[in-house]
Amino acid sequence: MYTGMELSPEDALRLNVLLANPLLAVRIDEGRLAVHALTPEGETAIPLHPNCREEQYLKRVRELLSTHVLGSPGGYPVFLKRWTRMGQARDESLEKLLLLGEPEAVVAVVHAKGLTDELARRAWWAMPTADNARRMLERPAVAQGRMGKVLAEFLLEFLPFEESPQAMIESVRLVLQPGLISEEARAKLWARGRSRNAYYVGFLQAVPDALPLEKPAHPALEVLQPQIAPLAGENPFAAQLLRVLQPAGQAWLATAETVMKKPSNQDVVVELMEALRAYFAPVAAEGARLSSIEAVLEQADARLAQGREPALAALLDRLPAAHHDLVRAMLILSAAGERLVAPIFARTDAIGSVMRRKIAPVTEPLFEQLARLQGR
Repeated sequence: MYTGMELSPEDALRLNVLLANPLLAVRIDEGRLAVHALTPEGETAIPLHPNCREEQYLKRVRELLSTHVLGSPGGYPVFLKRWTRMGQARDESLEKLLLLGEPEAVVAVVHAKGLTDELARRAWWAMPTADNARRMLERPAVAQGRMGKVLAEFLLEFLPFEESPQAMIESVRLVLQPGLISEEARAKLWARGRSRNAYYVGFLQAVPDALPLEKPAHPALEVLQPQIAPLAGENPFAAQLLRVLQPAGQAWLATAETVMKKPSNQDVVVELMEALRAYFAPVAAEGARLSSIEAVLEQADARLAQGREPALAALLDRLPAAHHDLVRAMLILSAAGERLVAPIFARTDAIGSVMRRKIAPVTEPLFEQLARLQGR
């Protein structure tokens, strides 16, 4: 029996008895000096009685756990190196990581590709943090499992206390996955976006064609639909134009415009730019993404003029010339993305109104396209 390098006799005995039984996860409460364990029967806790400095004593406890689980007192960092070097990143190894009482080991499980709904349950018991909840909800097995709603509910409750706009966006995007929150919760979340428009970006990313906002169709839809609808089945340019002109598309454009008018910080700008790129991705040009708005405008004009893309040419042939500007607007917005603002943000850490003035050379042309696609 390993005694944990001079643990107190009482602790050594109780911990070894604990480890002799089936365990699902272990966590160490450093503040209250206790070892908590999740077992098939429920939870149990063992109070610790240090016989030296608390920090040193907790290190000894972790060495005991590591020796029992891994056969070595080296703990998670040593195990990780050996595990990676030997190519043993097997799913069954994840269970062991949850028995070490190491926060970093829990984080490794949370990020693992082999994460299951059951492992998520154990990891959540061991370390219930917002970031862990987000990482786990990225896995379909978890989002669609029993833990999906548990994690989504936590993120909803934690959102008012979240300080990072990027984390806000990510949380909203993840909880909007199908089946995780009620329609009432969804409506309340959307309403909160009026004071924190970072929430809207999460909606733009997660449910682009089902935003809880009613807008009328584009004024030209009635005239153009008979001409472009026959192409929409196989022509991505026609399909995207039809998508944009319909009420759901108009709602998306209006919401993107709302966020672009007053983004709170650089993270919101970047996420919005990427949302624009993703929404218009079906009509994006092939090849490397552009990093200047001038190049984007030139590329859009060249694509319209060259006639080298058969699907694009087919749509233009069907459309009255007066509406070709709608297609140009789509082409421009399809080239949006982080790269357009990265050169600006590399030179400044400004936020708020100062940031908005600095990115105006990029956003003003994009505002024009958003307005055009909304019939203004």
